[in-house]
Amino acid sequence: MHSSLVREAISSRKDQILEGLAVGRMVGAEIGPLDKPLVTRAEGQILYVDHCDTETLKTKWSTDRTVDVSRLHVDAVWGQASLREALDRAHAFDIAPAGLDYVVASHVVEHVPDLISWLRELRASLAPTGSVRLAIPDKRFTFDYLRNTSTLTEVFDAFVRKRRAPSGSRVFDFIANIADVDCAAAWRGEIDSASVTRKHSVQTALDLAYDAESTESYHDVHCWVFTPRSFVELMMSLGESEYLEFTCDWFTPTARDTFEFFVSLTPESDHRVVANSWRQLNIQLNQ
Repeated sequence: MHSSLVREAISSRKDQILEGLAVGRMVGAEIGPLDKPLVTRAEGQILYVDHCDTETLKTKWSTDRTVDVSRLHVDAVWGQASLREALDRAHAFDIAPAGLDYVVASHVVEHVPDLISWLRELRASLAPTGSVRLAIPDKRFTFDYLRNTSTLTEVFDAFVRKRRAPSGSRVFDFIANIADVDCAAAWRGEIDSASVTRKHSVQTALDLAYDAESTESYHDVHCWVFTPRSFVELMMSLGESEYLEFTCDWFTPTARDTFEFFVSLTPESDHRVVANSWRQLNIQLNQ
């Protein structure tokens, strides 16, 4: 009998993501925290990682009144360099020689251009007993409502091409299909897909897609689209293909009237153990 990997949501999303992590005694990294990190420097040794440096990030968000640019800070730039290289430049391994104790990323994994390489680079930066905690938007209750969930073919295509910036196809799919969707109405089943209004024209999406391909500019979009079940099935397929080195420690599906789910990943080199972990979670989700 396998113990349940599926957990109920708890009241605080911060407590949910950090459950069981003694951050005050650990060295961790938070990917893409902007001005609202889940772990502050007062709470523990933490490095903040983003795809650009502090000044570039401040310029990018300077016109957004919801972001306090004075609180933006980047310790390590994870762009063309690998995460391990970025953290090494930030001297992370001077204080954590065996690797990081944990990595947290809230609404980040859907943005990464190459999902397989991203997960592998996380694995290479963690201590053997480390943990990765992800908060992931559920497309059924967000502006990704009209988009199809991501496929194994799309994920492997990005891996083969070693994408460090979103491809033209990912940019087009995002821009052409994002829409205004009310989360509560979606939960009540009141959304009519045929009447949902897309935010942008096809031409706008094409223009940005052409720019992404011709100039290799970094367009910050949702490259990947998930539901809890599609995410688990994708991880299971990656595990069975021996392209994933994480088991599932626990999984919290999207709670009623919310729009995100949570997962805790544990490093594991035995591909049989990895694949079996995700198979068991998939069975439990379908019970």
